[in-house]
Amino acid sequence: MPQPNIQQMLKQAQEMLAAQQKAQAELAEKVVEASAGGGMVKVAISGNLEVKALTIDPDAVDPDDVEMLQDLVMAAVNEALRQASELQAKALEGAGMPDFDPMAALESLGLGGAGLGGPGGLPGGMPPMNRAARRAAKKRR
Repeated sequence: MPQPNIQQMLKQAQEMLAAQQKAQAELAEKVVEASAGGGMVKVAISGNLEVKALTIDPDAVDPDDVEMLQDLVMAAVNEALRQASELQAKALEGAGMPDFDPMAALESLGLGGAGLGGPGGLPGGMPPMNRAARRAAKKRR
């Protein structure tokens, strides 16, 4: 079996880290906006999930119905967070991050499952899970 080129792997890891850092810096500059209640509540959130602005129309403020205002604020914030998360996913995808599987990298070095128990790497001899299997298992919990 051919030996992996550790220098090449380190170079690729450094390039990936640089791309990730660049993507995160660009995300901090981008802003998404969302509104609720027909624009009565507006929220602006940066790509690094920092609230930049929150605007509430005075007509949305009813002292007898504070719960409605709370619901509008939550709806606008949650929508902005969803949009910002999509923005993050796209930026990191462009930086090559979704394809990176740390276990696969360790396995290519002959270190996969080292110290994790039975054959196959996991206790009880279960084969190691790929990324999709880990996500599905996490959702089931």
